[in-house]
Amino acid sequence: MDGVRTAIVVAAILGALIVVPLWWFARKRLLGSQAERATFRTLHAANRAAAPLRDGLTEASAEKALRSLRSLLSAPGLVLSDRHGILGWEGAGGHHRDTALIASATTIAEGTTRVDRIKCPDVDCGLRHVITAPLTIDGDVAGTLQALVPMAGAGVIRATNEVSDWVSGQLELSAMDQDRSRLAEAELRALRAQISPHFIYNSLSTIASFVRTDPAQARDLLLEFADFTRYSFRRHGAYATLADELRSIERYLTLERARFGDKLHVTLRVAPEALPVTVPYLSLQPLVENAVQHGLEPKTTTGHLTISAEDAGQNVVITIEDDGVGEAPETVQRALNGDGEADSIGLGNVDERMRTTFGDSYGLVVETAVGAGTKVTMTVPKFAPRAHPSTEPA
Repeated sequence: MDGVRTAIVVAAILGALIVVPLWWFARKRLLGSQAERATFRTLHAANRAAAPLRDGLTEASAEKALRSLRSLLSAPGLVLSDRHGILGWEGAGGHHRDTALIASATTIAEGTTRVDRIKCPDVDCGLRHVITAPLTIDGDVAGTLQALVPMAGAGVIRATNEVSDWVSGQLELSAMDQDRSRLAEAELRALRAQISPHFIYNSLSTIASFVRTDPAQARDLLLEFADFTRYSFRRHGAYATLADELRSIERYLTLERARFGDKLHVTLRVAPEALPVTVPYLSLQPLVENAVQHGLEPKTTTGHLTISAEDAGQNVVITIEDDGVGEAPETVQRALNGDGEADSIGLGNVDERMRTTFGDSYGLVVETAVGAGTKVTMTVPKFAPRAHPSTEPA
């Protein structure tokens, strides 16, 4: 019996000796060659550094990005600075701050990479050179990337320049995002400024007409008008939930139905899962107002307006359709192309803000023809990392 047990133990040990190397070699094969693993590590580090850099050159972004950037260069110390001073320092060499500041200021002034010798009385320091490369945005030097190294050979100088070029590219993308955001804010202010005086005048006239004949109705309409204007001119947030936008639209349509009476029929179809999605603030209002004023009001017969929001997997598809007089396709196209005179209906404004928020593939789709009504479709992703609705009540 003891012999049998011994044989089993020996067999198990031999099996383990065979299986473990096979597992190790299989694991290495899955990870690829040494070059492939090095490429993966480089891409992983670059990806981790890219996200904070897309927020611009700040102390917060420098702190988050520097560790990954240092792994790209394998430098003992790495520094990010802007035109005002050092933003972040990762690794060794903190006692050479003055040397780094002088080198950074010189590179910002001259716009070229430089190598400076570090004079350090500490024999255990080991750092002898600081390589300073410029960070540029649209051709202007915005800051520097500095590597503190024992020896500034041609290879590490070239690597520092390559990393600084990559960082500059991320900073330029950040600047473009900020420019687009500022443009969207300006367009939103312009949209507020042009909320139809025609609608405001008509609403107040309608309310006034009910003051004597139906005071309760006049009071209700006045409250709806107050809530509508409060939402339209709120100061916080460039985004809202679809639910908030639809509540504002309902107030608008309540006022318009009081004016049109039976001439305006509205159908609303909204999937519950669509209500929490984020959309640019005041993105539906111009489309609905356009449908009522430019599509249905000129009709001599009853007009129908349908607003729908349907679940479409990762997206929500919102449509605003009317059976009104329609619009010439070339006029709509000019509006979408940014022609200010043609964009009195607000399409270009909403289209640009949709593209700025979600990407160029999320622009408006407009189907129309003279005498054939208009259908506007907007697709909204359910999850948009950079779009956060305001917490201010609608």
